[in-house]
Amino acid sequence: MAIWLTENSKIIVQGMTGSEGTKHTRRMLASGAKIVGGVNARKAGTVHEGLPVFGTVAEAMAATGADVSVVFVPPAFTKDAVKEAIDAEIPLCVVITEGVPVHDTTTFWAYATAKGNKTRIIGPNCPGIASPGASNAGIIPADITASGRIGLVSKSGTLTYQLMYELRDIGFSSCVGIGGDPVIGTTHIDALQAFQDDPGTDAIVMIGEIGGDAEERAAAYIEQHITKPVVAYVAGFTAPEGKTMGHAGAIVSGSSGTAQAKKEALEKVGVRVGKTPSETARLMREVMQSR
Repeated sequence: MAIWLTENSKIIVQGMTGSEGTKHTRRMLASGAKIVGGVNARKAGTVHEGLPVFGTVAEAMAATGADVSVVFVPPAFTKDAVKEAIDAEIPLCVVITEGVPVHDTTTFWAYATAKGNKTRIIGPNCPGIASPGASNAGIIPADITASGRIGLVSKSGTLTYQLMYELRDIGFSSCVGIGGDPVIGTTHIDALQAFQDDPGTDAIVMIGEIGGDAEERAAAYIEQHITKPVVAYVAGFTAPEGKTMGHAGAIVSGSSGTAQAKKEALEKVGVRVGKTPSETARLMREVMQSR
């Protein structure tokens, strides 16, 4: 089992004909994902990487039955690309693009809500979603882990890959990189509930980072709604006070948003929190061995 992305998912790539779109389309195809076409209004009717290029998402969906779009569109055009996917009511839109203005993200997030949330948005500024052995939508390497029964949700792309690698012998049902921007389409809470509802997931790894209060809100949600074991890691324990760190969302305000505050909130509701990614992997290994 998997969440949101399965072996039957049919994927289109918005921006497939660009350099990043081309490179990662090849990688997704090599991983076994069902890529059925691309979208570029200026190149509609052509063939790229052996796949048809359509003028709009709606045309691509009508011709191929696509139910997932991966967006590799430059930041200035991402808002319009996502709104087009929302108008077409594609069930899942994975926005890889980094550097999307927060105002634009807020705009297309609100647009999706106004349209009835028929399109789930993952990202922007994220590595995407992978269901090992089934499908891959984004830039997550397909060969670093096996299929298994751990669910992973992460703000950080790099730490997503590390935890996947360290627990590769146990394997994952789905790995979701939600992105570290201040405004994102899918949250820790969304993924936690999806993994809770997924019979193919036995335990959940949650990766957060300093800044904002997403992890504290996730902790409150876990206490009320999640019965499966959760192991967490919060990046930024050694971050110097007062420094703005890499991700746009990693802004600490006063005592809130620190790694220690997030760790305490999670541990208070029974989540085991590792001080390093490797310790987090060890804690999850213990959880899985005890089941």
